[in-house]
Amino acid sequence: MSDFVGLNALFINTSLKREGGQSHTRLLMEASASIMEKNGVAVEHVHMLDHQVPPGVYPDMSEHGWDRDDWPKLWKKVLAARILVIGTPLWLGEESSVCRVLIERLYGMSGELNDKGQSIYYGKVGGCVITGNEDGIKHAAMTIGYALSHLGYTIPPQADCGWIGEAGPGPSYGDEVDGARVGFDNDFTRRNTTIMTWNLMHLAKMLQDAGGYPDKGNNRRAFEAGCRFDYENPDYRS
Repeated sequence: MSDFVGLNALFINTSLKREGGQSHTRLLMEASASIMEKNGVAVEHVHMLDHQVPPGVYPDMSEHGWDRDDWPKLWKKVLAARILVIGTPLWLGEESSVCRVLIERLYGMSGELNDKGQSIYYGKVGGCVITGNEDGIKHAAMTIGYALSHLGYTIPPQADCGWIGEAGPGPSYGDEVDGARVGFDNDFTRRNTTIMTWNLMHLAKMLQDAGGYPDKGNNRRAFEAGCRFDYENPDYRS
């Protein structure tokens, strides 16, 4: 087994269920998290609805009309994590409304820069876990993956997994039917969950060992300072 000690991962569940322990999405997220833990990654789970996180694109929405905002506390966990995995159920083929709020709040921090003048998300990797009983895994994965990439996360190959079962009403992932847990023996889900998890760990380790990305051509502080940029030779000059 490979050793990924020193890496840490944050799994954020955006289920609509008020109690995180009842979430089908959490079950599949735990399958990924368990692989990471067995390989030395420190894992933490967050259930979004355990916290009051208003919609918005500011770092602290309590400064913009909301009585309370727990996002600043959760942001510290996001900032510390090398790996971010977002879990969401599907509703009408889309990620949950809670997931959209999470993406908005991540976007609200996109003005923050690291010590190289890059997006604060540079050097971090992201993926997603999706469950439901209707079509939409790839569509939701596309939306979440693009959002994370645009913000500065690096997305490894095959960075999503999911389970939807048969289309239409029916059991959800992990429900017990005839003495068996639905979806647990699904080869497609098991394969994609495993590949996603390992690729997240591999890429996070590679970026960590490399010290993140070089800052040549992507130092936003240099642009903000009015430095000129030569497209063929991206050195910063005042």
